[in-house]
Amino acid sequence: MSNKNKKLEGIVYSTNPDYETKNTEQFDRETLIPSKQNLLVRLSTQGRGGKKASVIQRFIGSEEDLENLAQKIKKYCGTGGAVKNGEIIIQGDLSQKIVDYLLSAGYKAKKG
Repeated sequence: MSNKNKKLEGIVYSTNPDYETKNTEQFDRETLIPSKQNLLVRLSTQGRGGKKASVIQRFIGSEEDLENLAQKIKKYCGTGGAVKNGEIIIQGDLSQKIVDYLLSAGYKAKKG
């Protein structure tokens, strides 16, 4: 099933031929260029059973661009990670390495 059908608001079937469903999906925001992004990289152990993870926050843009950036960072760091709630989560305490990569890629980034 496609994603567009999963977010209908309680309508199962309508006999009204003019009925239009409200699209509840968020519109993808336009992705800012790297030099205008102001990313924050912080270390977190919250909700991970004491294991450390580097979290990249404040990305402004589409989910697809966020996923692409996460893939590049994971490949550069040689570790796993995920994208959740508009944040990139990278396994391990690699915050300085991530900041260095983001700066070399033209992003504004700082440890926080």
